Amino acid sequence: MPKIKQVYICTQCGYESPKWYGQCPQCKEWSTFEEKTVQQSSQVSPAGSSKALEIKPIGSIKGSSEMRFSTGLKELDRVLGGGLVVGSLTLVGGDPGIGKSTLMLQICQYLGQDKTILYVSGEESMSQIKLRAERLQVNTNNLYLACETNVESVLAACLLNQPEILIVDSVQTMMCERVSGTPGSVSQIKEATAAFMHLAKEQGITVFVIGHVTKEGALAGPKVLEHMVDTVLYFEGDKNLNHRILRTVKNRFGSTNEIGVFDMQNGGLIEVDNPSKMFLEGRPENVPGTCVTCILEGTRPVLAEIQALVSKTGYPVPRRMASGIDFNRMALLIAVLEKRANFVLYNQDAYVNVVGGFKVLETAADLAIVLAIASGFSDFEMPGDLIAVGEIGLSGEIRAVSFLEKRIKEAQKLGFSKIMVPSRNKLSHPIEGIEIIRVSSVSQAIYKIRNNLQ
Repeated sequence: MPKIKQVYICTQCGYESPKWYGQCPQCKEWSTFEEKTVQQSSQVSPAGSSKALEIKPIGSIKGSSEMRFSTGLKELDRVLGGGLVVGSLTLVGGDPGIGKSTLMLQICQYLGQDKTILYVSGEESMSQIKLRAERLQVNTNNLYLACETNVESVLAACLLNQPEILIVDSVQTMMCERVSGTPGSVSQIKEATAAFMHLAKEQGITVFVIGHVTKEGALAGPKVLEHMVDTVLYFEGDKNLNHRILRTVKNRFGSTNEIGVFDMQNGGLIEVDNPSKMFLEGRPENVPGTCVTCILEGTRPVLAEIQALVSKTGYPVPRRMASGIDFNRMALLIAVLEKRANFVLYNQDAYVNVVGGFKVLETAADLAIVLAIASGFSDFEMPGDLIAVGEIGLSGEIRAVSFLEKRIKEAQKLGFSKIMVPSRNKLSHPIEGIEIIRVSSVSQAIYKIRNNLQ
């Protein structure tokens, strides 16, 4: 007979322990252990009764090329590395209402032309999904709907009907009968994801799993959930704005640096071919406290506007606020301005923002951030036809950036006539139609701006 035992499981990372801990030894979170009851088989199989493990030398194994197919959305194909891989398991996460279900239902119209799709929802009724499908103009006959939360029933339906694509919305609503716990618990999420993973690998069914996120922005459930799947996609964006960004966190079949940009409209998600133009729309020109930079998201160059507001503080400790850039990076650049360019900012509040809710993670935006802060403090105008790229070191030097030619061409495409670059960057061939201003330090860059780039 199976034995019953009590264990304690961390709700953040899934760490299992026979005793309770105040702090999880694995993820270091506090007060996350919950007591669970599990069944343990008392029968021990004799030695040698299990199936012998098959081993082969790597040279004798025939490689198989990845079978990819398009989703019908170029932006989604870009993020996936060129399209969906047959038998892959993809996890799509994002804030509630950001557009995860809309994206999944929208691609069904194209995929349904030659593939059968099973859409399983544990959150909506069939009539609600049908209403959303009509709004998105999804009317393919190869799309089948089911409202179910039982994992075993979903697996049985897949084995019986053999769909080529399975969409599960969402994994937090799924429940396995053989595991104790409520839907959304650590054990249930792990078992449900493992069941869908085996289905994808054994039956060759391409599976999409939608997952909720916590208030910290991470996928709800144990961290092992992300390790089990082939691809992890995050849907980002401010719900008050129209644009959405699809970002890859993990991808076994492609790069993790690509992003896809969409525009949320009444008729669904519209692909944005030129995100730079969208992020710079309505930009003021020749005003203090603003500078445009060019960053790389994977292979795609994107122009982003950096704005800074610097004002005298009325408090003993000045306030610093960063939106769209790393706060610690902003504090570092302000310290460089004070020490290397003789700016007095210890009694100034500083606010830095990336327009449009875009997140800038690349250090090539350092020079634009510094110029925006310096311009906002001294009230000198920034040229409207200038962009700046360059990484800044602690000694105030401006270091070289990669793929400079690609950034220059993107600036030209948007009508910019000047670009400020590190003097250490060398171009493989001259580029006509744009003035290249080379600088080697922060103080030199500010001096050139103040003297009309002479």
